[in-house]
Amino acid sequence: MPVSHRRIDHLVIAVRDLDAAAGFCERLGFQVGQRNRHPWGTENRLVQFRSSFLELITVGDDPAAIPPHGPGRFSFGAFVRDYLERREGGAMFVLDSSDAEADAAEFARLGIGRFEPFFFERKGRRPDGSETRVAFTLAFTMDPALPDTSFFVCHQHCPENFWNPEFQVHPNGAANIQDVTLDVAEPSRHAQFLSGYVGVAGEGDDRGGLVFPLREGGRLLVERRATGTGISGFTVAVPDLVGTATRLESNGVPFRRAGDCIAVDAFGLTIGFAGHGA
Repeated sequence: MPVSHRRIDHLVIAVRDLDAAAGFCERLGFQVGQRNRHPWGTENRLVQFRSSFLELITVGDDPAAIPPHGPGRFSFGAFVRDYLERREGGAMFVLDSSDAEADAAEFARLGIGRFEPFFFERKGRRPDGSETRVAFTLAFTMDPALPDTSFFVCHQHCPENFWNPEFQVHPNGAANIQDVTLDVAEPSRHAQFLSGYVGVAGEGDDRGGLVFPLREGGRLLVERRATGTGISGFTVAVPDLVGTATRLESNGVPFRRAGDCIAVDAFGLTIGFAGHGA
């Protein structure tokens, strides 16, 4: 089966209490970055892996800073705010891009998104505390049949300032996001949209779902669920499942066995830990 030229870039997890969510992720064994503030009214903290990351995000103290959606304009802040009015959870799924402006044009040609590319930059911090610059262009797309889930691609203009091996060292040894799961009532209804977004056709599985293979060994798993809740979980690769279970138990985090994985329920998601060897 062909593998998409895209990889998982990150998963946006909307939370109401950013520091509490970060503290919980630390109990899971992740290293969590410092708070960053966006000029459009959201704030985040990141968990960075080898080639993907988790973005814990919330609305800041000034709701007036959030711009409204407009014709051809997707408001990141408004989407996060509206999502959090309903629930916490996986609000956005993000793949990488080498040219977000070209991707936006392609999404428009395919009829899956007619949003202007969105460029922004902010100050970042290196592990030694010194400032650096990170900059991104985003190309958004939406499936009208999944209004509570946003999809976009992210073109990093200064990747050397963003990806840092020191941020990628986690007490639980986590290496990368392996899978992201999307629950929908009828997978075939979303196949055309997702194929256009991912860049390859999905392959059917024996449970009526779809599997979209991505670079770096990642996958988008589309599962048939009557509730159709959208992004329902993700799996990260860790070197030692026994050690992961011991850590969770010692930190008072309830978990369960789910096949060959350990699963934790948090933020409206199932967080899976899958062994990848040493």
